[in-house]
Amino acid sequence: MQLVPTRNILLNVGSAAEKRQEIRDYFLKTYGIYEKLFEAMKEDESYYVTADPLRHPLVFYFGHTATFFINKLVLAKLIDKRINPIYESIFAIGVDEMSWDDLDQTHYPWPKIAEIRAYRDAVKTKVLELIDTLALQMPLSWESPFWAILMGIEHERIHLETSSVLIRQLPLTYVQTHPFWKICPIDTPVVQNRLIDVAGTTLRLEKNKDDALYGWDNEYGLHVKEIHDFKASKYLVSNAEFLPFVEEGGYEEARFWSEEGWKWRTYKEAKMPLFWRKADEGYRLRTMLEEIAMPWSWPVEVNYLEAKAFCNWKSAKEGKSIRLPSEDEWYVLRDLHVKNDEPFWDKAPGNVNLEYFASSVPVDTFAFGDFYDVIGNVWQWSETPINGFDGFSVHPLYDDFSVPTFDDRHNLIKGGSWISTGNELIRASRYAFRRHFYQHAGFRYVESEEDVETHSVFYETDFELSSLCHAHFGEKENNYYEAIARFCNECEGAKTKALEIGCGAGRSTFALAKAYETVHGIEFTARVVRLATNFKESGKLKYALKDEGELCSFYECRLSDFSIDPARQKVEFWQADPHNMKPYFDGYDLVLLNDTLDTLYDPVLFLKTISTRMRTGAFLVIASGYDWDESKTPRAKWLGGFKKNGEKYSTFDALKEHLEPTFEWTQKALDMPLIRYENERKRVLKTLHVSVWKKH
Repeated sequence: MQLVPTRNILLNVGSAAEKRQEIRDYFLKTYGIYEKLFEAMKEDESYYVTADPLRHPLVFYFGHTATFFINKLVLAKLIDKRINPIYESIFAIGVDEMSWDDLDQTHYPWPKIAEIRAYRDAVKTKVLELIDTLALQMPLSWESPFWAILMGIEHERIHLETSSVLIRQLPLTYVQTHPFWKICPIDTPVVQNRLIDVAGTTLRLEKNKDDALYGWDNEYGLHVKEIHDFKASKYLVSNAEFLPFVEEGGYEEARFWSEEGWKWRTYKEAKMPLFWRKADEGYRLRTMLEEIAMPWSWPVEVNYLEAKAFCNWKSAKEGKSIRLPSEDEWYVLRDLHVKNDEPFWDKAPGNVNLEYFASSVPVDTFAFGDFYDVIGNVWQWSETPINGFDGFSVHPLYDDFSVPTFDDRHNLIKGGSWISTGNELIRASRYAFRRHFYQHAGFRYVESEEDVETHSVFYETDFELSSLCHAHFGEKENNYYEAIARFCNECEGAKTKALEIGCGAGRSTFALAKAYETVHGIEFTARVVRLATNFKESGKLKYALKDEGELCSFYECRLSDFSIDPARQKVEFWQADPHNMKPYFDGYDLVLLNDTLDTLYDPVLFLKTISTRMRTGAFLVIASGYDWDESKTPRAKWLGGFKKNGEKYSTFDALKEHLEPTFEWTQKALDMPLIRYENERKRVLKTLHVSVWKKH
């Protein structure tokens, strides 16, 4: 039964007219199948039920993929008017699951489902209009305007899968079976797994910006590694093979679990895989939309922590070095047995792309030489935490796709599952999730004496970010960020809640918390805000600075060096669009717009709306170099820095004009120096103009 006969789009062949039609068809099929997934919801109430306490309810994901299109089109400057600013705020971010011991209890005013459907229709109309009218020049590359549309399409295909997992976690009373989502009716006799020799080789992974297939940023660059011989299991681990681990008390023995894994197991009180059920008549399995008698021949579905514990149990039981494969070892196995990349398949060689069933199938169904399920059926956990390859760089439209996962907490999953489509199918794809995350994911194991590099030395090496780190924490004294916070803390008035827009690595946000009970620091991109978030969580900040040429010096800071204690200081770091923040950001006694005004894409809109998030008597402090740049702010949106009515019109003149109806300018503005490091012998001095405004 072929459900979705789609193939990835080749970016470098065909005429512009042909490619435009291909993208149109691909978008409509993607949008349509995503909405078909939600036809399995029994009633509107189902959308608002929290399936997983670490994730938003399904209503968020129903709206999220549509708002993603609009937010990226705005960022790409392909549209200048939003469809629904409220939706494009509340549905914007918050997708990556929280840590299991750091629950997010935030409540959101979710719209009605009928209203979201109408919004999705409006977004579809807008995207189709752009597909039909945007200039299209072949070949397509990630500089093309169409990249934002391709990005939105592939993003929705990711959420087709992640949303299906959440639906699978809803109580059955909230879902209904659907003819489109037909599960496999077959449970074959259980096969005996065994290890098979795999010859080592030199692995080369390389993807260039002119590649024929769409890619996420972490796919690009070069990775070369010498892989030694190893043995790999013939089959994925089946439910039957996993059962002895459960019944012999594997979930009760801490010695089989990593420290992280045992903490998770204790917290969850887990006794078996999440989708297993134990009834009087025996074990049963929860599929996406129903519960069935346990198909023992299907692959077990677990998180990394459970898969790792099983491998440790099996190692102890058999006296062998059993572990999960590294990403590199999985690629060796794949390259030996999968010769054509999608989209060059006549038919999927494994249980992927929804070309067979909307569920797993027995582990001995799809052969790849001596092995089975090298790709497809369920994702395969690896031992490898994700990181970038040599030459990695972020895409400017989505700089928070990969970088927030480069934290040693997200492990790569490989091979795809029955519902994996689009970019998820290609050889180059690289997806990673937190180790406690549930996906349609299982594992195969390997036997090897080789250690897998599972920890990275996280020295930030991106020059822009490492320079920002040094500006914040390179010096304890005579530091701009400490000084601007001290200046703000001296403003007379209530000291309950403060907001810093442009928090960077967090120095001034932490310093504001010396006076304010709660401080929120926000940045437009996760790429920047993760610096502060990781520093807060780990207590360490590591970065490398250029000395000269290729020579670098390495720095490490600790929160304790700056008398910062997150346990006492209520500080939160968030990614947000300052023009269109969630309702959560409200009720401030002080707002610091820190070296950010001249980077806003619509500063007038910001100035009009920021007062609504501030209490009467609250202070707005604006620190800016007024360094307007058309690559960040369209010329027509500049506040000042040009002639108006034949006379010079400064940004400060504009601030008075836009703010004085709501704010009072309270004191003479002053200049504050900000020094940024470029190399060992070069510093850049920037002077920020600081003005203070009090809300009437």
